[in-house]
Amino acid sequence: MPSTELPNLLAATAAPKPGAVAVAEGERLDSVALPGLTLTVRSRPSVRAGLPPALYVHGFGGSSQNWSALMPLLEDVVDCEAIDLPGFGHSPPPDDNDYSITGQARAVIRHLDARARGPVHLFGNSLGGAVTTRVAAVRPDLVRTLTLISPALPELRVQRTAVPTGLIAVPGVAGLFARLTKGWTAEQRVRGVMELCYGDPGKVTPEGFGAAVREMERRLQLPYFWDATTRTARGIVNAYTLGGQHGLWRQAERVLAPTLLVYGGRDLLVSYRMARRATAAFRDSRLLTLPEAGHVAMMEEPESVATAFRELLVDLGELSGPRARGGRESHDSRELRDSRADSGS
Repeated sequence: MPSTELPNLLAATAAPKPGAVAVAEGERLDSVALPGLTLTVRSRPSVRAGLPPALYVHGFGGSSQNWSALMPLLEDVVDCEAIDLPGFGHSPPPDDNDYSITGQARAVIRHLDARARGPVHLFGNSLGGAVTTRVAAVRPDLVRTLTLISPALPELRVQRTAVPTGLIAVPGVAGLFARLTKGWTAEQRVRGVMELCYGDPGKVTPEGFGAAVREMERRLQLPYFWDATTRTARGIVNAYTLGGQHGLWRQAERVLAPTLLVYGGRDLLVSYRMARRATAAFRDSRLLTLPEAGHVAMMEEPESVATAFRELLVDLGELSGPRARGGRESHDSRELRDSRADSGS
């Protein structure tokens, strides 16, 4: 493995993606006990009663904190909740230690069923995109719309910069890397994450960087950290190799919910070229391309993602008036319409 790739691999598996402060103003954290697992749920109080529910699902190594920049921009149109998947953020491991895509999807479904929140506007980033695709395919009754930001769907030609992350699934590799990086500082690890996940790491605020460092320090002290990381990586690799009706692309074709796809031109983990295949796979899709964004567009360009989601609601007849605009129209919202026309969606 080239030496330039080793820091990115270890950083990506050693800390959640940088985000806002642990509990941003207006947020609250709750613990939800379900059969076989406990989930931490981050929410924002609705600005008024009766708003349709939304659920946000983070990516590999992330947490509900990754949605703290986007949720305030949509709190006037949806009732926002973001979960920490089992073994990540503040959620403990599941009792069965099942970190597969199916296991994580089952956790999301159990949460929605228990809270009777469906159908929801479902959002997923990276790993969360694969998880929510599976949820939408097997439980269409729970999903009102689907928004996927750099979804981790199988690629035949994986980007070179993404290969090292997959290696963490190899037995014994996680333990080796843990020993090799024992002396690394929190700052070194978090900077590696930023370089891997952001199109422009300079967009991370000092407050976001500090919060990420503190969260990484906390996570590294958890006795299950490396086990959760390794098992999740194996779950992603297994999902990439699974064919037939349970393959993720086949399940994407089964999704009935209107789908918003968001891809970043500088994404080092999910190839920008996958946008065309995804647009063809999801039967009712819209595409937003952000040439300067990396892997976490909802953190890098939350205004653009929020505008695109509002336009989706307008198209569906669920939003009109001042709330439909949500601020000035951006170049990216115009690009969304252009991309839809080009794709024939």
